[in-house]
Amino acid sequence: MSITRQLAPLSLGAELPVLTAALIDTPSESHEEEPIADLVEQALRGYSHLSVTRIGNSVIATNHADRGDRIILAGHLDTVPANGNLPHHVESERIYGLGAADMKGGVAIALHLAATVTDPVCDVTYIFYESEEVSSEFNGLLKISQISPEFLEADFAVLMEPSNANIEAGCQGTMRANITTRGERAHSARSWMGKNAIHQAREILEILENYEPSSPVIDGLTFREGLNAVAITGGIAGNVIPDLCCVTVNYRFAPDRTADQAIAHVQEIFAGFDVDITDQAPGALPGLSHPAAQAFLVATGATVAPKFGWTDVARFSAMGTPAVNYGPGDPSIAHSQGEFVNVEELISVATNLRRWLTEQGSPIHGGLAT
Repeated sequence: MSITRQLAPLSLGAELPVLTAALIDTPSESHEEEPIADLVEQALRGYSHLSVTRIGNSVIATNHADRGDRIILAGHLDTVPANGNLPHHVESERIYGLGAADMKGGVAIALHLAATVTDPVCDVTYIFYESEEVSSEFNGLLKISQISPEFLEADFAVLMEPSNANIEAGCQGTMRANITTRGERAHSARSWMGKNAIHQAREILEILENYEPSSPVIDGLTFREGLNAVAITGGIAGNVIPDLCCVTVNYRFAPDRTADQAIAHVQEIFAGFDVDITDQAPGALPGLSHPAAQAFLVATGATVAPKFGWTDVARFSAMGTPAVNYGPGDPSIAHSQGEFVNVEELISVATNLRRWLTEQGSPIHGGLAT
């Protein structure tokens, strides 16, 4: 007999550690976000200053201050699969649990601000979306862009991705490719009559082992590319010489390359092999010279680093909307069994964003008034 656990309503006005813990304890693995989306929608509909829209398992809340400028605060609701890290626990001012860093802490901040910042200096759209951790075709922002693209129109966007409470600018692109070797099957007792495709894969692995990734400097930030094998498949049976072997490689490329240039680079590196590009997503340039980004730097006082992973900053960049990553949590421990978020970072990020949203002076064009 299965028992469905009744989830308690979310209290968006609660202290941030309490709200973060409640979000962590609400399971929301990719494609299974409906329960948390229900709770988020229910909670946001309790605030009269917000208009709430549901698209799939993504929830959008907007205010309408008619101030001329609009910003977006966005965070994804989904997590990677659980790994013995539910429910949450607290140690030494750290909240541990599935998605604590990536990115229930950031979502908690955005929900808290949506509920409590009732008179911002500009219009704000809060987006809590589904399926960021899986293939782009399922991404909630993509669905929103296809169904109601007006919700993604803004002058500036902040992705609440973990960034150690600092700004991570831009993001690297990513692509995956299957590199295939072909041989000829034979009985393993008469191996000389065949050609072993797995043995040929050593050439692919040697290329990867000797590859020297680029580290370009863009807007003063050093990005670090990487080309790595992430899977290898081959073999028919224990007594058969295999005629096929596939090495899956992941290329993380700096945002000074387009996706087409990245594809051409991989094809050049593996010239002579069968190369099949299975998916790709372009990166985003830092864009720190944009007035909105400059104003955000002034308002938060945060340091700036490059974003090595891919985030939906790239999606906004492609639409012409400047965007940055800014949230609590260490991205280097995201998806790990022991991921956590520091209470201090929750409070500092929330404080900086609240000041940015409420103090006089445009958060888009001029920073804060002195």
